[in-house]
Amino acid sequence: MCKKSLLDWARRCAWCVSFLIVSVNPAASASPRPQLAQSAVAVPDRFAAETANAIFAKGGNAVDAAVAIAFSLAVTYPEAGNLGGGGFMTIYHEGKPYFLDYRERAPLKATRDMFVDSNGQVIAADNPAGSVVGYRAVGVPGTVAGMWEAHRRFGKLKWADLIEPAIRYAHAGFVVDETLANLAVTENEKRFSGKTNFTDYFGKLHAGTRFKQPELERVLKRIAAQGPGGFYTGKTAKLIAADMSAHGGLISEADLKGYEPIWREPLQAYWNGFRIVTAPPPSSGGIALVQLLKMKELRHEDFRGVPLNSVSYMHLIAEIEKRVFADRAQYLGDPDFYKVPVEQLLDDKYLSGRAAQVNVSEPSDTNNVVAGLDIASLEKPQTTHFSIVDKWGNAVSNTYSLNGFFGSGVVASKTGILLNDVMDDFSALAGVPNQLGVVGHDTNAIVPGKRPLSSMTPTIFLKDGKVALVIGTPGGSRIFTSIFQVVSNTYDFQLPLKDAISTMRFHHQLLPANTIFWEPYAPISGQLATDLEAKGYNLADQGFNGDVQAIKVEGRVPEPVSDPRGRGVTLLAK
Repeated sequence: MCKKSLLDWARRCAWCVSFLIVSVNPAASASPRPQLAQSAVAVPDRFAAETANAIFAKGGNAVDAAVAIAFSLAVTYPEAGNLGGGGFMTIYHEGKPYFLDYRERAPLKATRDMFVDSNGQVIAADNPAGSVVGYRAVGVPGTVAGMWEAHRRFGKLKWADLIEPAIRYAHAGFVVDETLANLAVTENEKRFSGKTNFTDYFGKLHAGTRFKQPELERVLKRIAAQGPGGFYTGKTAKLIAADMSAHGGLISEADLKGYEPIWREPLQAYWNGFRIVTAPPPSSGGIALVQLLKMKELRHEDFRGVPLNSVSYMHLIAEIEKRVFADRAQYLGDPDFYKVPVEQLLDDKYLSGRAAQVNVSEPSDTNNVVAGLDIASLEKPQTTHFSIVDKWGNAVSNTYSLNGFFGSGVVASKTGILLNDVMDDFSALAGVPNQLGVVGHDTNAIVPGKRPLSSMTPTIFLKDGKVALVIGTPGGSRIFTSIFQVVSNTYDFQLPLKDAISTMRFHHQLLPANTIFWEPYAPISGQLATDLEAKGYNLADQGFNGDVQAIKVEGRVPEPVSDPRGRGVTLLAK
């Protein structure tokens, strides 16, 4: 066997080899003395909190808890928790920052114009041949591989122990709450009915009843016993690939076997005495978050004395956001396929020039707000996030997704695995607005093996080398603007974290022109709405609420807060 072939073979077998090692000797080196009084989580549902509590009770660390929570949510939070999706994990472990990219990839059979019809038009979103519903919308999932890789590097407990809570919820079932039941009905009626097999699996999600998932249980048992091989090769992979082939999908066994997560250098920046550790490309979120924070800081004189969420405040933020979204559209994509000018976009001189373009009195002409050096399709808002700190001072900020609620609406036959619709995050056709009114560019075009641009922004703020804030949220293009507002509310306006999260949030993204989006949780109304319209803004309902999960640490005391907009739960554990 030649040297190259031997190396390729070793890489392909790495999962099996490392699984055997971990099974025999799962314990990491002895943990240092506790730095915090308690471990803490802010998670999307109570089942995830119960899972975290069990993992901490066994001596698990933040990464162990993150892996267990992710698998648990795949069972109890099916609208966004997943095995069939992907995401990003920002980690702070033993004083060092890390970033894991387990975003989905375009299948090997994907083509640049696969969602363009014979007339050169983008195929309608509700068409099963399009990028939103059905088998062709599915990208190669990364969640299972991502969780395995995080555990392989930093986990303390046995792999199988982390999957056990999810297996239990799939076997014994969980009691469905009204929010989930109503969401399943709404999404099925609106998107999936008659187009996918969603009803066959989730048509019995009735509030107050116990929901069991025996096929998913069998998949989880294979993953517990075999590691990622229980998903990417063998029986599960054959079932997924066969179902794809039978219904015009593109994912093959080769796609699954070839998937690998990537450790990337986390994006780091300094602001207001904090070191920010956040998501690099293919997420746009980290760059955008830092740009927002620094440009607001550069215009601090304009903000002096301006009340939070007043007309003047919202106008100034919208002016900054216009320029951030113009840059996002032009310059950001998968760094494995396109050289992203990260340093230039975060250069202090560049940001100073961008901030100087802000019009303090009226909305800038959208036609004149262009990318600043020498808009890509934005993913849907139905993601989920959880934040964790452990008593040793480690932290995890994890955001993962199926993209839309319940993804493509496709459940891989005989597996119970809901599959993503992440192919809609690529630009289907340059210059054509996507569902959110934003135009796409070739930096985010479909290429086999490529990861689509994302806004997911799992973030950790450090102060003097210790965790100060762990934060993230679902929300598509609204993710980084939501995080920005909560961070600014917390540190610029000195609001308690609970108030910083519950306060009204708003969003502007360059296009549609001069439009400020409001959230159903706290609509813009009354005199504020009248004054914004008089200022030249259109107001629109963005149709969803965010779901920030955050933990603030003061001294040795963590304070977890779940967004009142969702059904999240917090937990403090010894």
